[in-house]
Amino acid sequence: MVSTHPDASAGNQSGYPHRWRALAVTQMAGFMSLLDVSIVNVALPSIARSMAASVTQVQWVVSGYALTFGLVLVAGGRLGDALGRRRMFLIALSAFVVTSALCGVAPTAELLVATRLLQGIAAGMLTPQNSGLIQVLFHGAERGKAFGIFGATVGLSTAVGPVLGGLILTVAGEQEGWRWVFYVNVPIGLVALVAVWRLVPPPSRRTAPGASHVASHIDVVGALLLGAAVLCLMLPLVQLDTGGLRRLWWLFGLVPVLVALFLRWERRMVRRDRAPLLDTRLISATPGYPAGAALALVYFIGYSGIWLVFALYFQRGLGYTPLQSGLAVTPFALGSAVSAALAGRLVIRYGRWVTVGGLSGVAVGLAATAVVLDALPAGWAGRVAALPLLVAGVGSGAVISPNVTLTLECVPPSMGGAAAGALQTGQRIGSAIGTATLAAVFYSVLAHSGRYQNAIAAALLLGTGFVCLALLVAGVELRVLRRRQSPAELDAASVAEADVHRA
Repeated sequence: MVSTHPDASAGNQSGYPHRWRALAVTQMAGFMSLLDVSIVNVALPSIARSMAASVTQVQWVVSGYALTFGLVLVAGGRLGDALGRRRMFLIALSAFVVTSALCGVAPTAELLVATRLLQGIAAGMLTPQNSGLIQVLFHGAERGKAFGIFGATVGLSTAVGPVLGGLILTVAGEQEGWRWVFYVNVPIGLVALVAVWRLVPPPSRRTAPGASHVASHIDVVGALLLGAAVLCLMLPLVQLDTGGLRRLWWLFGLVPVLVALFLRWERRMVRRDRAPLLDTRLISATPGYPAGAALALVYFIGYSGIWLVFALYFQRGLGYTPLQSGLAVTPFALGSAVSAALAGRLVIRYGRWVTVGGLSGVAVGLAATAVVLDALPAGWAGRVAALPLLVAGVGSGAVISPNVTLTLECVPPSMGGAAAGALQTGQRIGSAIGTATLAAVFYSVLAHSGRYQNAIAAALLLGTGFVCLALLVAGVELRVLRRRQSPAELDAASVAEADVHRA
């Protein structure tokens, strides 16, 4: 592979002069893949009318992407570790551009669902390379800033999806405008491909993997076991609206069995000195990783679930257009984007306290939003919700990026891709659980009370409960950190006191 930059080894790229420009282009590509999780929601009515699609087909346009996205995240991260993150980024981004174009030209609902499944695979292969590249290109305080930008990308892509989707449909028309939701990825993706080729450094020849080296790093059995576990957990949840939970509940019983088999196999791979898909030492011997992964899983249950119920409330309950519905939650997106960049810098100094403050802000903001939407007239909803949503957004920006920084802080760069993939798999699982659970509560309360205001309030309070659970996880982690530091602090104090006496 010919390139315009000097080679740089994986362990010595933190001084790479174009690292911030490289980060900008990789985040642009990552933004596209994450945006496609939520942007299509507002286009579903247009897709249904244009293609005469069934309810199940429309549901799979969204849920199929989320399913395959979550299935391949860990494997995609591991391939990045083995093949090289730059190479894997280019392969996955190329596939994402091609599948986006295929989604846009799909003539039938069946082909649209098929291409969305492929697009989800490409996105799942692409996403872990972002955080893996940050671990290679940045160190120390710079890494915190870079992860702050990464966190802003994750939060902003989820929050602005409804707004951008509504804008595209407004400009392109609702009948065939949904195709431009996919077409817009093509020119952006092509520009990103060229920029990544020029700006992201390849590994040196000394560290570039050969074919036999790559083959030895692909844990096929581990990938199949983990993929099956994720499939059994997510498949009933992503089909909630079409009765999937009622028909496929038995798959949940297979999840602990498959996870146990996966962990046993991975430990066996480590004992045999072979590269596992996910090194179990990330959980047992990497400070901060287990707590950070648990926090992300629980937080995303509450965080991701709110977007669907907001869309249901504003569009079905109040008759907002897709664009108006997206604009109603814009304060959250703006607050999240600003605070994420700032929190990435503060986390180096204040550590887990940043996420504690952020989670507290999200809990207060969501609870206040629930109260004002339930207590005040529905006609005021878009205005009265702006301030508490801004508070929740500022808090959210101080959760996602600092948690990524703290969770991956002690992970060796050689395992960075797989570790990031596992972390993001937890986030995708949390998103699926949250969307299913909050939507179920919304519909249940609506059926019982007949009031959309009661339904949105109940769903938001449930989301607040999950955020408080994540806050509890962060509090426990702080207590553990204090216990670890206490002996060292006591030893330091004793030494200082002895020095004083000797003086």
